[in-house]
Amino acid sequence: MRLKLLFLILLLGAVNGLHAQVNEAVQDSLDNERLAQMVTLSEIVVNNRLNVPSFIDRVKKDTTFYKAFKNLRVLSFSSLNNIVMKDKRGKQIASLNSKTHQTYSRGCRTMSKEYETTTGDMVDENGQYNYYTAELYAGLFFTSGKVCGENNIVGNAGLNPKDKSGIEKRKEQLKMLFFNPGKKIPGIPFMGEKSNIFDPRVADLYDYNIDYVSYNGQYAYKFEIKAKEGLSASDRNRIVYNNMTTWFNDRSFEIMGRAYDLSYNTGAYDFDVHMEVELTHAGRLLVPSVLRYNGNWDVIFKKRERGLFTATLFNFK
Repeated sequence: MRLKLLFLILLLGAVNGLHAQVNEAVQDSLDNERLAQMVTLSEIVVNNRLNVPSFIDRVKKDTTFYKAFKNLRVLSFSSLNNIVMKDKRGKQIASLNSKTHQTYSRGCRTMSKEYETTTGDMVDENGQYNYYTAELYAGLFFTSGKVCGENNIVGNAGLNPKDKSGIEKRKEQLKMLFFNPGKKIPGIPFMGEKSNIFDPRVADLYDYNIDYVSYNGQYAYKFEIKAKEGLSASDRNRIVYNNMTTWFNDRSFEIMGRAYDLSYNTGAYDFDVHMEVELTHAGRLLVPSVLRYNGNWDVIFKKRERGLFTATLFNFK
């Protein structure tokens, strides 16, 4: 009798879980259909008979962009690194320039420096970064010591800052802003669902456009999501992305490049960030080749940072 009861409970739980998934999928499909009606298509896109709801669904569920960065954990490559910090007048106060080489062998990666120069107070007497911007950059592109056991599998787990703290949590939240623009980001006060650029509740605040263009010598679908002109202060406070433009390969729909403009101000913190990423292939693997960042942000009890950096990655093996 107890076994039958346990089986029934498990069966009901599975049915309820499946029902919730079906409802979510149906709602997501309806949202895609509604959003598709708001998208402006160029004449050539209309002629190509692009399935816009399916295209939007691809964008929302894309993992190729995130995987491109994870591929860096299983490859050897060289990198030119440039970080510049500025004061409120735009004057340079610190910098870092280096050329590094990552070596991946037998499931482990290490990094060597061909050269590195720093100016100002970029690092302290112990070689630690004085700037959060530089620390985030190092977390993305530098390897400390020997790191083993990583892979480039995205899977279903995705990004989740809940089980992290400190700089690791901030890096995970930053990754979500860039890799999952259609998701709520936990742990960032006052932002809530505002980071979801596809939320039907904020869709009327954006212009959505799809064009067919040439990007770095290849044909691509250009999908631009841009905040409407003349938004009121209250409406502006409902969104985080000012603009997000993505170029998709017209056949594989892999992301070829992406540019972002994000800004938000809560009083407790504010940020105004522009970022551009270009992708290329290392064999069959998609990887970032150029990343440019220009950001101004401030968190209560911390000093405002104005920084820009460029990462140029090449010689993949």
